[in-house]
Amino acid sequence: METVWLSGAEWFAVLRIGLGLWWLESWRHKDKKTWFAGGGITWAAGIADEHRWPFVRRGFDLVVKPRPQLMAYVVAYAELALGLGLVFGFLTPVALVGGLLLNLVYFVLMIHDWAEQGQNLMMALISVGALFAVCWQRWSVDEALGLFT
Repeated sequence: METVWLSGAEWFAVLRIGLGLWWLESWRHKDKKTWFAGGGITWAAGIADEHRWPFVRRGFDLVVKPRPQLMAYVVAYAELALGLGLVFGFLTPVALVGGLLLNLVYFVLMIHDWAEQGQNLMMALISVGALFAVCWQRWSVDEALGLFT
């Protein structure tokens, strides 16, 4: 592969770091007081209640609705962990798969609102590309520790 300025592995490291910064921004911009009080989960419950696919409603009612505060913390701190993991390149394949799963869950929940899907689709696409390009080969803690070689 011929590239300009950086090697292919370095360009994928740039994508990985950019994706990590995107996750960190998702965490940063949340109104934590409202979010941890259940605001985000209450909003998602309204979406799930009217979802066209019954399995989404049932899954939300079974897993999320009984524990809104816990799920609010899980989502918010998952975004923080994903962002830090990708920026620093620590446990990168785990962070990429975890982020892909979080994007897919949101994608399925919001399937009826295509305007909401651009960000999640792009984040998922970058995750898949970065995963298959083995983006932790450069500029990462994983590389320094010899993990996933």
